[in-house]
Amino acid sequence: MAAGTPFALVDVFTDQPLEGSPLALVPDADPLPEGLLPRIAREFHQAETTFLLRPDQPGATWRLRSFTAAGVEVFGAGHNALGAWWWLAAAGRLGPGLGTGRWSQQLGTEVLPVGITADEHGLIEVTLEQRAAAYGDELTDRAALAEALGVDGRELGAAAGLPVAQVVSTGAAHLMVGLRDRGVVDAARPDAARLRALLPEVGGQGVYLYALDPAEPGADVHARFVNPVAGITEDPATGSAAGPLACLLGRHGRAGNEVTLVQGHTLGRPSHLRVTVIDGIPRLTGRAALAATGELHLPG
Repeated sequence: MAAGTPFALVDVFTDQPLEGSPLALVPDADPLPEGLLPRIAREFHQAETTFLLRPDQPGATWRLRSFTAAGVEVFGAGHNALGAWWWLAAAGRLGPGLGTGRWSQQLGTEVLPVGITADEHGLIEVTLEQRAAAYGDELTDRAALAEALGVDGRELGAAAGLPVAQVVSTGAAHLMVGLRDRGVVDAARPDAARLRALLPEVGGQGVYLYALDPAEPGADVHARFVNPVAGITEDPATGSAAGPLACLLGRHGRAGNEVTLVQGHTLGRPSHLRVTVIDGIPRLTGRAALAATGELHLPG
């Protein structure tokens, strides 16, 4: 058995360990054989495990590859990427000291900007630029959707003028499903098998349940995320869904340029995500906290 492959556990969209969305991170992963990456992700059993590698696209600072606990590779710019860049800054891997800077990340074959700032107390914030929103199909079978989510069909719909369920992508295609209020969002009991049957009809991966009556002052959206296609039972914070939802709300006049979303309450891991949409481009901002470090012992 070979030792010496470091890893970190980073909690994302919070500044407190054991809150937010946990991410397993493996830096300097270039020597690892391709087949080990999904196996390591299964071992960590987090919503996502991110591997940091040298880029092979011009202009990129780092290449990020992320896998779910089911071993499925995903390419969205969400907590998987934000936590990785927070770790790079906190570990001093982006140059001496902490401050303001801009870098670029390779996700798949695409290169996207990353901005990092640090205040006088050393609190680091990362901002990821996502793709412009692409609006996909609406899921119109309300009865089947309600049954798959474990809600009453009369509780579907967040507000007049908004689609009940539409796929939106800023890098990962998720189904945005509006519900009457946050109580309905929290009470929903998604059926993974039924959702796996419905989602391919509209080209969706995960499901972002949301309501427009969050309990937290200053927040705009109360949300939950499940992705049975990628093997994610529930995710405490989902940047790759928050960006699309902010764009959707703005498109229908239900939000301004900045949207604050809260997620993770049903899992006991409160998370805060902020999305700013400028000229149709969503920018996702958040903090993170280091929860653990260690070494992997891998087959030699």
